[in-house]
Amino acid sequence: MIRLYLFLPIGILAISTASIFIKLCDAPALVIAAYRMTLASLLLVSFAGYQRVWKGWNGSELRWLILSGIFLALHFAFWIASLKFTSVASSVVLVSTNPLFVGLGAWLFFKESLRFNLILGIILSVLGCGLISFGDVALSKEALMGDGLALLGAITASGYLLVGRKMRKEQDLLSYIFPVYSTAAIVLIILSFISHKPFFGFSSSTYLYLFLLALIPQLIGHTTFNWALKYLPASMVAIAILGEPIGSTILAFFILGEGLTSLKIIGGILILAGILIAVRPASLHNKQTIVQ
Repeated sequence: MIRLYLFLPIGILAISTASIFIKLCDAPALVIAAYRMTLASLLLVSFAGYQRVWKGWNGSELRWLILSGIFLALHFAFWIASLKFTSVASSVVLVSTNPLFVGLGAWLFFKESLRFNLILGIILSVLGCGLISFGDVALSKEALMGDGLALLGAITASGYLLVGRKMRKEQDLLSYIFPVYSTAAIVLIILSFISHKPFFGFSSSTYLYLFLLALIPQLIGHTTFNWALKYLPASMVAIAILGEPIGSTILAFFILGEGLTSLKIIGGILILAGILIAVRPASLHNKQTIVQ
């Protein structure tokens, strides 16, 4: 589908801005995550109400939607926290290792085959991630904590993508993302209250970045990939998301002044090669299937 080639780069660019907005916020990690999902859900309310998306849900589907939202909430809770301890490059690289977990999960639970081009794409992408990380990881307790949180974010993101792949086969986009985003918002608000995190008293610029975080990386970025899950296996969508470290690292260089080394450039090229190798054959295959 030609739309995959058009929309996936837009989605990658949109999610690449997330780490920048998060770094510029002066709010706690859980509160940032809660605002992101709450604002995104509120922006969808009128559309969901107009389409009455809840009429198509049954008990079993609703449980899966809630599970997907819980995975998404935990993903943001872990990943956004990691950005408080380590660099943008290290965090987005490690959280983007989810193709390993998604590919394994899709093989175990959904019986999706691990084709050669997918395996090669994963190898190239992970190698590229390793090069970027090697050139940026600081040997300190805080950095190691951030790295661990980013990996937990990768594991929970994998659960989110796998459930999304299962549900998006039968559901339209809005009927899926509205309950998932809303569930994630509720979970994050509860976690913030339990942790006694403040929701107010931040700078005006922080509130602006929180709104942009909900609008650009969430509603544009994540929604693009949720749309793609209807046409691509979860493992291949996960590989497409590996374009985020490229965009985030470049943006961090220009906006935050974080270094851009030759290792990061080479790593970015390898990641892009992995995405192209893994996604293009799948797009052609799915195009034939849809035409039939």
